[in-house]
Amino acid sequence: MQSLTMDYQLTVPAILRRTRAHFGDKRIVSRRSDGTTVRRTYAELLARADRLAGALRGLGVPPGEPVATLCWNHDRHLEAYYAVPTMGAVLHTLNLRLSGDELAFIATDAGDRVLMVDEELIPLAEQFVARTPIEHVVVLRDSDAALPQGWLDYERLLDTAPDGPADEAAVQESDPAAMCYTSGTTGRSKGVVYSHRAIALHSLMLATADSFGLSERDVVLPAVAMFHANAWGLPFAAALVGADLVLPGRHLDAGSLRHLLVEERVSVTAGVPTLWLGLLELLDEAADPTDLSSLRALVIGGAPLPEALLQGLGERHGLPVLHSWGMTELAPVGTLGRIPRRRDGEPVERQRPYRTRAGTPGPFLEIRARNDHGLIPWDDVAVGELEVRGPAVASGYHGADPVGPSFTADGWFRTGDVASIDPWGSLAIRDRAKDLVKSGGEWISSVALENRLMSHPAVREAAVIAVPHPRWQERPLAAVVLRPEATALASELHAFLGEVFPAWWLPEEIVFVDALPRTSTGKFLKSALRDRFRDHYTVQ
Repeated sequence: MQSLTMDYQLTVPAILRRTRAHFGDKRIVSRRSDGTTVRRTYAELLARADRLAGALRGLGVPPGEPVATLCWNHDRHLEAYYAVPTMGAVLHTLNLRLSGDELAFIATDAGDRVLMVDEELIPLAEQFVARTPIEHVVVLRDSDAALPQGWLDYERLLDTAPDGPADEAAVQESDPAAMCYTSGTTGRSKGVVYSHRAIALHSLMLATADSFGLSERDVVLPAVAMFHANAWGLPFAAALVGADLVLPGRHLDAGSLRHLLVEERVSVTAGVPTLWLGLLELLDEAADPTDLSSLRALVIGGAPLPEALLQGLGERHGLPVLHSWGMTELAPVGTLGRIPRRRDGEPVERQRPYRTRAGTPGPFLEIRARNDHGLIPWDDVAVGELEVRGPAVASGYHGADPVGPSFTADGWFRTGDVASIDPWGSLAIRDRAKDLVKSGGEWISSVALENRLMSHPAVREAAVIAVPHPRWQERPLAAVVLRPEATALASELHAFLGEVFPAWWLPEEIVFVDALPRTSTGKFLKSALRDRFRDHYTVQ
């Protein structure tokens, strides 16, 4: 017997056909770099995306070829999000916070021949374009300033393109649709290529009630960059369900975000902890209350959620904070830390640990963890390296051996995160494997120490690293940024940690710094701290 179900292809064009048919009047609000606001409907934006697809065809872009973008979060970048996969090409978002040398490597490795770039990022593009296969540079601009010789103006290019629906080029769900490179904190960036099916299923996952629960009633503001991991899939998921989109442009400071959250009545937003630390400070300092009553989900991911941030935003200001864990290789959202039903009605203190956990995997994402003795039990005590598999999980890296060290013999992806899993399958990320401190043969969690330090009222940010030690192999060192006008002694913070952790866990030294180095996606760049303090204990 054979099934009698239609072979319906799960693709980005299928998502957008639904958007056109049912949600064409829903709105897209976009901030431009000059501070002006552009308002369009999905129907208007998709018509422009159709012309963009035609223009790219005119530049000789065939199916399967990447089209690179070097852009902030705005409507014209969104047009590329929709146009490029629809025509069968591959959306390749370049990280504008990387160096010219790194961008030259990535664009060459991907084989980019067309680059779309924001006008203000022309100086960055000029640092690497000549060293890559790029043949056409299209500039998204609002001024009449002269362009570099041979570069094209985006709006004029669209004016020359035909009107009408884009040719979907018989796109299949197994075809590549988008491409992102990892942040490269431990070596060269690696390319992750997402299929149409992965994007479609990931979008459906974000719409499920126990995930982001996106619906047509939502107003979604991606505070995560559109050049990073598909803006956590929000541009595609919003189109699928018909949610309004608010795009902040390059204006990702706390004040601009607060303004948009209030003025546009945003219901769902998502970003990394450092963004929301700034918002928390604004809310704490505000003389008058900020009306954020429209928010039903403020998702924090990309790095561990400090308990102090949860308490500040969630408990002091009453905002609906949710913690998410994911990776570029997962398309990228993996889990969401919602309070399980069995904990309903319990005091806040007993619910809080579940809100800082990574939480339960989304539909079809399977998890397990392994240590030196094999797969660990789900008892929330044993820890091991987290492994995952699912329909939106990468099976390899672009141009690399498909059976590399990041994948197990039976095809699971090795995340590099050290985790425990409770009996109900709720995930707790204990640390990155490379960030654990091995002192005298015992493991110390840098994340646990950081969370405790950031709960001290004088501490704004803290990062804990492993530093070589002549006796203990490694010892933890804490780098701390104090809040403005706050004071604290290292001995005070040391005692504060000692209230929770055993003496052998405590950092050998706590150093005060003006700022912590960050990765291109806003996470703490611990490799830079390790380089800075590598000899700190051995030369004393």
